Amino acid sequence: MSPRRNRVNSAAEREDAPPAAPFGGSLRRTESYRGEEWVVQTVAGSAGRYFRCPGCDQEIPPGVGHVVAWPDHGGGVDDRRHWHRACWGARERRGAGILRGRGAPKY
Repeated sequence: MSPRRNRVNSAAEREDAPPAAPFGGSLRRTESYRGEEWVVQTVAGSAGRYFRCPGCDQEIPPGVGHVVAWPDHGGGVDDRRHWHRACWGARERRGAGILRGRGAPKY
């Protein structure tokens, strides 16, 4: 049996193919959160910096894919929030998310 050969598609076949989805598998979409519409986008995490997830208050290291969400009512760059994918999916089931240190008062 001969080894499998990878066949290169002809130019005609490549033109008819749908455009490839970006890394993460989706473009921008709109979802509901806290009674308002949010624009949500999956990103590859190639910014090279750390972000703080508002769902779990943990860092998202560089190179880790995550979700960026901002209010649809015309929010600017300052309104964008970077979430872990699992945290964004569980956002309605989570509590207030207030984390305190061991010696901090609980007011």
